[in-house]
Amino acid sequence: MSKSTALGRPRVLIIGCGFGGLEAARKLQHADVDITVVDKTNHHLFQPLLYQVATAGLAAPSIAAPTRVLFRGLTRITTLLGEVCDIRPTAREVELKDGTLLSYDHLIVAAGATHSYFGRDEWAAVAPGLKTLADAFEIRRRVLMAFEAAELGNDPVRRAAQLTFVVIGGGPTGVEMAGTLTEIARHTLSGEFRRIDPGSAKVLLIEGSPRVLQAMPEDLSEKARLQLEKLGVEVRLNARVTMIDAQGLEVETGGGGADGAPGGRYRIASHCVVWAAGVAASPLGKLLAIATGAETDRPGRVKVQADLSLVGFPEISVVGDLAAAHSHVPGKEPTPVPGVSPAAKQMGRTAAANILHRIAGRPTQAFRYADYGNLATIGRNSAVVDLGTPWGPLRFSGKLAWLFWLFAHVYFLIGFRNRFVVLMDWASAYWSFQRYARVVAHVDDRKES
Repeated sequence: MSKSTALGRPRVLIIGCGFGGLEAARKLQHADVDITVVDKTNHHLFQPLLYQVATAGLAAPSIAAPTRVLFRGLTRITTLLGEVCDIRPTAREVELKDGTLLSYDHLIVAAGATHSYFGRDEWAAVAPGLKTLADAFEIRRRVLMAFEAAELGNDPVRRAAQLTFVVIGGGPTGVEMAGTLTEIARHTLSGEFRRIDPGSAKVLLIEGSPRVLQAMPEDLSEKARLQLEKLGVEVRLNARVTMIDAQGLEVETGGGGADGAPGGRYRIASHCVVWAAGVAASPLGKLLAIATGAETDRPGRVKVQADLSLVGFPEISVVGDLAAAHSHVPGKEPTPVPGVSPAAKQMGRTAAANILHRIAGRPTQAFRYADYGNLATIGRNSAVVDLGTPWGPLRFSGKLAWLFWLFAHVYFLIGFRNRFVVLMDWASAYWSFQRYARVVAHVDDRKES
């Protein structure tokens, strides 16, 4: 049996209030336990729409909800703002950066993921990634200021570099970002400048593999590429970035592919580069692995047992992007779980359910991932959808897929207000082509509230 609080209730500590942590807390909110949720931000973020904030389509509050609001009135849930700097499994306590110690009987680690620059961390300063609201504000600032700088300048070579936008990585974030940047240049900013034509801006999508959206079936991947190119995005496949600086980047490719990109090594002059190519587990994964002796995989995710707990520490569960987990379906070989939000939610619920099983003295359950498919939007009236159904895969693209993507994302947003505001903003943008969340701080100030 677990150690308990003075009131006789086991203490559950959840690190992180992303998709996995939030679902775990919700699963436990009516159980006879005391829950503490600690996160280094004061909000839950709907990351699938973060690129909309970065491209001025939505304001930050539309896709974020204050953590305290989410748990208002739930007296057994305590919310703390703090960053974990140490985990002590033997003592069953966690230390925050300010020195605060938090004790637990059961621990769920859902700290998420961060950017991976594949050993070239110096690129972060010139090619920001997109994981947080701060990242989105910075990318938005860089995009909008690039057009402003081009309007001010007189050097045609420099102006061309200012109006060249490069997105590195052909996953969902990269595809969505590239498509939206093209729409901004061709539609949103039309008629607003006098010395430049925003529609002349170039948007390049650089992908190191032979196709975009690797998680999608090959036919949908090809349809996505064609839709991107129809929007005006220049897609370069089999292209590996070897250097990035403030003036542009160097790319190495074999050439000769369907994308028509030049072969060999060449340079792209660009003052605005967005990184969407690599994901690594939160640094907390390495800290946890050292403390418990757990293994990690190449991206730094913690390898977990079938029930999402750690070997030798059944009271510790790891979920979401931080977990190297497998789906265990009876009669089948375990399969790796993808790093997507539905998987994080399901892991959070399973970890919480297993805590209740342990408290009751029952066996825990192996995690089983229900794959409902993948979807990605390319731009206005363009998307690809790959759904799993009892009758087999359902795949479609184009406007119908775009509508499906739109309503699916609105449905999964947190709170009625956010759903309503996002739907109204999207309706307005669809008919007017305008993006009204375009306010940035001073050109030299990289922070925004």
